Amino acid sequence: MNDSLLHNRPFDELKVGEMASLVRTVQRDDIALFAAASGDMNPAHMDAAFAAQDMFGHIVVHGMWTGALISAVLGTQLPGPGTIYLDQTLEFRHPVVPGDTITATVSVAEKRPEKRIVLLDTQCTNQRGETVLRGVATVIAPASPIVWPRMPAPDVAVRRHDRYDAFIRAARARPPLRTAIVHPCSPQALRAAVEARDEHLLDPLLIGPEAKIRAAADTAGVSLDGIEIDAVEHSHAAAARAVELGAAGKVAALMKGSLHTDELLAAVVASSSGLRTERRISHVYAMDIPAYPKPLVITDAAIHIAPTLEQKRDICQNAIDLLRAMGVDTPRVAVLAAVETVNPRMPSTVDAAALAVMAARGQISGGIVDGPLAFDNAISLAAARTKGIESTVAGHADILLVPDLEAGNLLAKQLMYLAGADAAGLVLGARLPIIVTSRADTLRVRLASAALAKLVAERQSREQPGELPGDRPIAPGFLSER
Repeated sequence: MNDSLLHNRPFDELKVGEMASLVRTVQRDDIALFAAASGDMNPAHMDAAFAAQDMFGHIVVHGMWTGALISAVLGTQLPGPGTIYLDQTLEFRHPVVPGDTITATVSVAEKRPEKRIVLLDTQCTNQRGETVLRGVATVIAPASPIVWPRMPAPDVAVRRHDRYDAFIRAARARPPLRTAIVHPCSPQALRAAVEARDEHLLDPLLIGPEAKIRAAADTAGVSLDGIEIDAVEHSHAAAARAVELGAAGKVAALMKGSLHTDELLAAVVASSSGLRTERRISHVYAMDIPAYPKPLVITDAAIHIAPTLEQKRDICQNAIDLLRAMGVDTPRVAVLAAVETVNPRMPSTVDAAALAVMAARGQISGGIVDGPLAFDNAISLAAARTKGIESTVAGHADILLVPDLEAGNLLAKQLMYLAGADAAGLVLGARLPIIVTSRADTLRVRLASAALAKLVAERQSREQPGELPGDRPIAPGFLSER
């Protein structure tokens, strides 16, 4: 029989005892797709930690996923196209777990000619022959033969956003981080602070005009009970006060509220701020990209417009230190360019090669740096092999160091809007981390940004960098508010 065609069994041709079956092996993605389609997000099916405390002690597959296999046999094989499903009894006899191979079988038990009613015994068994489901289906069988082209299965995939989970869990296990929320005069900024507090990530101190903060809280519908407010007149004063508290060690992180990012960063990098270090500040996007198997950091996509080689060294070191705080022992840095070979007419390739040499000679520490690498061979081992690139970074990058702000900003936003990526934002290189969030950020992204700041602050408390010489230029050029 042609497998590309569906054939049914009309009522008059059906015989009692006639059988049909199909076989499926259930995988983790099947559970996720069924949950997404049905809305059944019961943690017994989705969360291993919850399921470990449940009756079976492990994740079990949705019972109705197994039941749906019966529907598939009835609709495509016996009786097949033209069948109308009237009733189904189901008795769940044994749990199904990821990796089980399920055989769904239907068998004609009774025919009732008056309305072409057919009763079929239905059963699902696992690879050990155990019955996991049984019941009886009642259908109206088709009146005449039908041959119809088999529809191709939809090409669907599960996009998982779990790259943040490990470091959010690690951050939750530590005491809340005392954080200055700078000028939180919008409902979104206040909500972000309260959410981070409720998740045991931050201990917020709200700095700004008190009347505006309380009005924003009323609009957001959040309570400020138990949250301290340090009242100042305006956003510029809020930035200055936050920097003062940070330099005095009274807060361990700053979080942007509803003021402009460049206003906050200008206060941080002022020569008198006390927050400057021997490093230049730089911005990182910690990306959770469904198609990539681990977090991926893109830097610098927001502060340095056209960074020099010296600035790129600091940008690189800041990102390496972030990954180490996240638990990556030896981060792999791909210095991006349009090509993989050094071309004197393309300054980005020369800088990339220089950064790789600097890392080899200890001027950049804690990571493996290679470049120039094009985007494809930085993140795809197959692409690197096709081009004959031998590199411990190619195909395994943890960090993408971009040539300039425009390239980084375009890359990050393409991944966010075309690849469904999340992007947690942080500014590094000062004496404390600076959380930079957007009004468009989801709760997951805001929590991830707070968790990263918590891990970085803890690391910095152990390894304080030195002071920055007063004559070294370090003005931010933050042009890419999201």
